[in-house]
Amino acid sequence: MKMTYLLRSSTFFFLMSFLLFQACDKPTTEEPEDSYFGLPTLLAGEPQVDAILLQARLVASDTLIDNDLPGREGFARFELSTDADFKQSKQSSWMPARPENDYIIKWEADSLEPNQRYYYKIAYGSKEEVTTYSHTQTFKTLPGKEKEELVSFVMVTGSHYERFYMGGNFGKGKPSSQGAGPYTEADAGLGFPNLEAIESKMPDFYIGNGDNVYYDHPGFDKATKLPEMRAKWHRLFNMDRMTSLMGSVPAYWMKDDHDHRFDDSDTLPSSKKHGNDPSHELGVNTFIEQVPVPSKTYRTHRISKDLQIWMAEGRDFRSPNNMEDGPEKTMWGKEQMAWLKNSLLESDATFKLLVTPTPMVGPDDKRKTDNHTNPGGFKVEGDAFFDWLKANGFLQKNFYILCGDRHWQYHSTHPSGFEEFSCGSQVDQNSRLGKLPGDENSTDPEGLIQQPYTSKEPSGGFLMVKLGYPNDRPVLRFEFFDEKGNLLYETEKVKIRAH
Repeated sequence: MKMTYLLRSSTFFFLMSFLLFQACDKPTTEEPEDSYFGLPTLLAGEPQVDAILLQARLVASDTLIDNDLPGREGFARFELSTDADFKQSKQSSWMPARPENDYIIKWEADSLEPNQRYYYKIAYGSKEEVTTYSHTQTFKTLPGKEKEELVSFVMVTGSHYERFYMGGNFGKGKPSSQGAGPYTEADAGLGFPNLEAIESKMPDFYIGNGDNVYYDHPGFDKATKLPEMRAKWHRLFNMDRMTSLMGSVPAYWMKDDHDHRFDDSDTLPSSKKHGNDPSHELGVNTFIEQVPVPSKTYRTHRISKDLQIWMAEGRDFRSPNNMEDGPEKTMWGKEQMAWLKNSLLESDATFKLLVTPTPMVGPDDKRKTDNHTNPGGFKVEGDAFFDWLKANGFLQKNFYILCGDRHWQYHSTHPSGFEEFSCGSQVDQNSRLGKLPGDENSTDPEGLIQQPYTSKEPSGGFLMVKLGYPNDRPVLRFEFFDEKGNLLYETEKVKIRAH
């Protein structure tokens, strides 16, 4: 069983953590021998019809040491096959795992077959002549635009490692307005229960829709420099349940404020509240280093004949949050906006899903200025986009929005008619109740938003989307689950017939 979260400095916090998590194994404090390699961290990302982006990190331990998983310098190469025995396989070249790239290697394998199950592993060691192999993991390529195929995926946000182990109030001993107390069940060392529930649903892929780690939490132990930021990702991927899920499910990764820099981050070099660090450039580069994603983080993928997804980038191109809202203020930037509109118009997929880290419908808290729902934030751009969607007939084109960021699940309908599904926080400890339409402290004080569903009590969980063909017609189903995998709400959308 792997070690849970331990803070770096204070003896007090060490004792507190020990008392909270005594069910978990103690970490080793001895450095492993130079020749020892731990179990490599393997990830399959950005699945496509004919390609996959594989990633591996060589490590020097199987457990956390000083709250991090140390890397190990060496060489590695990937092997990829359609059979688990690797009787016929393709291989990457040997690649060095060096400190400057956090001991990570990546390989974009192309010329793959659509809708095909693949298996992969790495050969690794201190020299290229090694014959040591890792465990084997698997993924499936996308069906592609020619195939009517059953598809399912899950989406999460708010994967708050520190709150999960310390509670919503970070162990301060007073009630928290957000999140439950620390998770102290006997299985705490395995990581988020939500991940096990997700794996049991056997989705085709996983979307980590931002706030996958929290650089700025807890406030007394922020990650502002590269080694600390890297350690956040190391702890996430070291959880047994995450390792198991990633072993069979490929992922698309997106970032939001907390895994970019800090709460409500923008591109300005300094923040009055958070200071200068981490910088915008460091946040962008660390994200691209730590997960298998393309260098241009807004993208679209045609999943099948009836499904296409778009993933928006909300941090890299945004105007300063404190800029007065108006036509020139932008979250997405001119280039991304033009790409989004053009690619939406070009698509003939039955269902079109825009995946955005932040909400566009809400409602959200009135006090915020971070997203497209917020007056004083980026509402002008959001309203203009809804006007464009309506003018171009997307109410009749099965267009839906999936968002992260908010700590509660909801299904809302914008006054223009477009619908949004918020996946809510991954863990109970990072959840809260949301603002309702008509609440004077919300972004919809007039109650113009319709809300078929919102969380009835604070709960972690995930959103699952399923494409099926009952009665030989495409139907898209949206399902909300809590962190133990219990169904909370479901609705389905059928193909809208053109008039």
